[in-house]
Amino acid sequence: MNHERTVVRLAGVDEAGRGPLAGPVTAACVVLDPDRPIAGLADSKALSPARRERLAETIRRQALAWFVAEASVEEIGQLNILHATMLAMQRAVEGLSVVPTEVLVDGNRCPVVAQPARAIVRGDALVPAISAASILAKTARDAVMRAIHREFPQYGFDRHKGYPTADHIAALRRHGVTRHHRLGFAPVRSASDAAAWASAPPDGDMHAW
Repeated sequence: MNHERTVVRLAGVDEAGRGPLAGPVTAACVVLDPDRPIAGLADSKALSPARRERLAETIRRQALAWFVAEASVEEIGQLNILHATMLAMQRAVEGLSVVPTEVLVDGNRCPVVAQPARAIVRGDALVPAISAASILAKTARDAVMRAIHREFPQYGFDRHKGYPTADHIAALRRHGVTRHHRLGFAPVRSASDAAAWASAPPDGDMHAW
């Protein structure tokens, strides 16, 4: 009789950055180590920034495996935000150093992966591995947006992280769009169109922005 124990490795997947007007969409995949449980895991949105950063360090140190991936602004424009999110999730799963037995994804859709996958609505609040993925995805994307802020401080990316806040919309109208903005999103497109009209020559021979 074969008494070998089947090793179950559940991978949690979540994304950050579907709704912003700028920056990449980021996804993370985490396989937790059952012998090294992590206290305090929760949906990243329910945690303070400082708590998220501390947990992210612990996850990276104690998880059995983890990987963070993204889809770029260009890919979001080419694919649309849903398919770009699925691409980032797929990359996160494929980047793992171990092969999971099942992939658990926050939400109601799964990326195309080689392993069995299951979508769980509100999984980031219910499944520890997905909670861990949400924390890594959020903290990784926040770091990207802070770097973009250093390049374009007038937009306040360090505060709103690219989301369509009143301050961000006002900055778009005042300063125009950057290469980090998602041109397919309506507020960005409106700002781009306004800039194009403003720069058109008086005779109406408008050049492309």
